[in-house]
Amino acid sequence: MNYLPNESRYVSMQYRRSGRSGLKLPAVSLGLWHNFGGVDTFSNSREMVLRAFDLGITHLDLANNYGPPPGSAEETFGQIIEKDLRPFRDELIISSKAGYTMWDGPYGDWGSRKYLVSSLDQSLKRMGLDYVDIFYHHRPDPETPLEETMQALDFIVRSGRALYVGISNYPADKTREASKILKSLGTPCLIHQPKYSMFERWVEDGLLDTLKEEGIGCIAFSPLAQGLLTDKYLGGIPEGSRASKAHGFLKPANITDEKLDKVRKLNALAQSRGQTLAQMALAWVLRHEVMTSVLIGASKVEQIEDAVGTLQRLDFSADALRKIETILKG
Repeated sequence: MNYLPNESRYVSMQYRRSGRSGLKLPAVSLGLWHNFGGVDTFSNSREMVLRAFDLGITHLDLANNYGPPPGSAEETFGQIIEKDLRPFRDELIISSKAGYTMWDGPYGDWGSRKYLVSSLDQSLKRMGLDYVDIFYHHRPDPETPLEETMQALDFIVRSGRALYVGISNYPADKTREASKILKSLGTPCLIHQPKYSMFERWVEDGLLDTLKEEGIGCIAFSPLAQGLLTDKYLGGIPEGSRASKAHGFLKPANITDEKLDKVRKLNALAQSRGQTLAQMALAWVLRHEVMTSVLIGASKVEQIEDAVGTLQRLDFSADALRKIETILKG
């Protein structure tokens, strides 16, 4: 049976403009960093992507090295495109990235023109696409001149491989420099993807201000601190969670008693607001004027549904924000 998306999928989702561009993204986007690789169950991966689209999540975020093994998340997504989403390609924003180790030798990592263009060609082949909507440089390269990396992004747009470009994990000063170069080339930086959550707040020290000044959108990854900012770990480490997997990035050692004490207090505050902890944590990130979207991960459909429920309560009183600060600093 052919997939038919929910006809009311655009009614309840909120769409936000990315910086000073013409592009709007859903306030909640789906990342395929975990649970879409070759080690995962295809039927579950497919179900999550289709449910996300049914809920108005038009933005699906990948990278060359997502898996494991590296590349397999793009292959999985390519199968879903071919099986279900090909007729809806023009309703989707698909992004990919390059910047971390992808293959052996001197041309499979960092930020050279050779690596970025070759990597995106491989990504397009894995996904069965003619172009991606957004292509990111995944992290700053301390050795390659920034001009070369940005010229490669400009070339990628002009060659038709991507419609827009962005950067990820760049500090404020490098972001400003990259933005200036891209503007001079005529391919402005659309968006920045930093790690940001209640437990990871480096972007507040200059980056958010820089993005506002430069007219660049922001999409936060790991806004739930790899699942810590949910009720998942309050009773220990459940089977199947990120912390229980050998290939996961959240290690049991990161789940300290001090962190769990804060999570319990935040959970109580969220409940008093009529939200889940995950919803409050996402709303807290989305409260910034410059924040275009939050990039969620998921291992099951219910987590995506819960995240979209965030949009029902995005406001914070000054008192609620003070309480959150007190808990986080405690």
